[in-house]
Amino acid sequence: MSTVPSPAQPGRQTDLLLAEELKLFLQDYEKNYKAGESKPPDIGMPFFLRAPGSDTGVLLIHGLMAAPAEVREWAEFLHARGMTVYAPRLAGHGTSAKDLLVRDYSDWLNSVDRGHAILKTCCRRILVAGFSTGAGLALQSAIGKPHDFEAVIAVSAPLRFKSFSSRFAELLHGFNLCCSHVGLNRLAVEFVKNDADNPHINYLLCPVSSFVQVKKLMRSVRRRLADIQIPALILQGRHDPKVAPESGPAIFQRLGAHQKRFAWIDFNRHGIVLGPAAREVFHEVESFLNDCRLTGSSK
Repeated sequence: MSTVPSPAQPGRQTDLLLAEELKLFLQDYEKNYKAGESKPPDIGMPFFLRAPGSDTGVLLIHGLMAAPAEVREWAEFLHARGMTVYAPRLAGHGTSAKDLLVRDYSDWLNSVDRGHAILKTCCRRILVAGFSTGAGLALQSAIGKPHDFEAVIAVSAPLRFKSFSSRFAELLHGFNLCCSHVGLNRLAVEFVKNDADNPHINYLLCPVSSFVQVKKLMRSVRRRLADIQIPALILQGRHDPKVAPESGPAIFQRLGAHQKRFAWIDFNRHGIVLGPAAREVFHEVESFLNDCRLTGSSK
């Protein structure tokens, strides 16, 4: 897939790539729809907020078991400040938990990469940002493409989890694989309950395999945080019940960037980019962008 359009037709190239992503979502939604579980299509649909006259874009990534709607409020905040925003749908999300069950973090990174390709058709400067697992993917993107992003923003990246189930995810996943191998699938425990902050968006069941994939992702990120040299903002909920709060400072300390900032968000829920805590998050984001001179600008 071409990621750099001819200068004469950036709008057409952008629209074609956006149409491909919408088509993919609708196909996945139809294939994996489950009555009583799947949310309305507008929850999982990727979205694009164009800021005419701006050359700055933000690739904004939602978290595990969520959907683009999770970062809608954040996207509108950035768009109101003159930035074009694209929120990709991570593979396996916005449909049903059985879809997520068969995905790995390379599938999620492919979703992010396609979103990056879309923004490259219309923006000269691109930031990558995300929440929770989306924050881990944002960090991984900054590591994997060190010259493609102006800055990275990671909110509640799950370097370590707090939940009991996540600690034993690999063991349980191994048991499930053994059950499958010997034809005893009925004994497998493929899903665990998700105590969702936003049940109108989130899956209520989490595949055990997804915990394993997030932990693999974050191990990869942790090893190479020193390679991140671009400006970085790390935010972490001080009383996060899902991600261990020490994750934020640990990421911040390992970053190689000279221009970096860390801030606590004083809230007792994991979901801090939607709802009551979002205003404080957005205040920190705006301050960081102003310091880095990364608000929307004219071409």
